[in-house]
Order: sequence, then C-alpha cells, then structure tokens
Amino acid sequence: MESLTHRQEWQFLKVLPKADPLLAWSWWTLLLARGLLPAGFAIVMGNLIGAVQRGDSLTVRLALVGLIFVLLQVLTPIHQAVSGNLGRKTAAWLYDELTRACVGPPGMAHLENPAHTNDLTMARDFDLGISGPPDA
Repeated sequence: MESLTHRQEWQFLKVLPKADPLLAWSWWTLLLARGLLPAGFAIVMGNLIGAVQRGDSLTVRLALVGLIFVLLQVLTPIHQAVSGNLGRKTAAWLYDELTRACVGPPGMAHLENPAHTNDLTMARDFDLGISGPPDA
C-alpha cells in the first residue's frame, strides 16, 4: 500500500485539498455523483417500467427518473467548471510552493545544483505546457 500512496498520481491528489479544500471537496462529490447517477438512472427506470407493468402509481417514479435525468445533464458542465477552477487554484498553489523553494534558502547554490536544475526546468516546461507529467 505504501508504494501505491507514494506514486505521483496520489501525490497530485493530495495537493488538491491544499490548494482549495472547498473546491476539492466539491470536485470529489461531483465525481462520485457522476459515477453513481447512471446506475441510479438504470435502477429507477427499471422500477418505473415495473410499475407500468403492474399498473401502480407513476408519480413518484416519474419524478425520480426526471430528477436523475436532469442531474445527469446538469452535473457535467458544473463538474467541468469546478475542475477548471480547481486546476487553476492547484497550479497557482504549486507555483507558489516552487517559488518558496527557490527563494527560501539563502544564496544561489541550491539553484545551481544539477539535480535541482533539471527539476526546475521540468517544472517550468510543464507550467508553460511544453511537456506533460513525467512517466512513473
């Protein structure tokens, strides 16, 4: 489990609540809702069909089908907007952390270290969109 939690993907996911806890919580909630709603829609649709075949009242069942259908349509653009905002806040937080790491220690020796120079170059290229995340 420890090797899994030290992967870069997990490190990235740990940063999200540091950048903006409310947006991160909203993003995870919307992600979970968007994952569960299709299954919920199938279940309530089957319940509605069963009620039609039995001749039961359809009011509550139709309302549930309608509610889940509307949520399926509305949550996608909301989730995209939250994702964009969280991405911008996370990028700003990471940039601030990088700035603190560069200007925090006294002198220039830490910036001239070849290992750090490579990391700083990779961070700059990633921030500018020149490259993507490194392979694990």
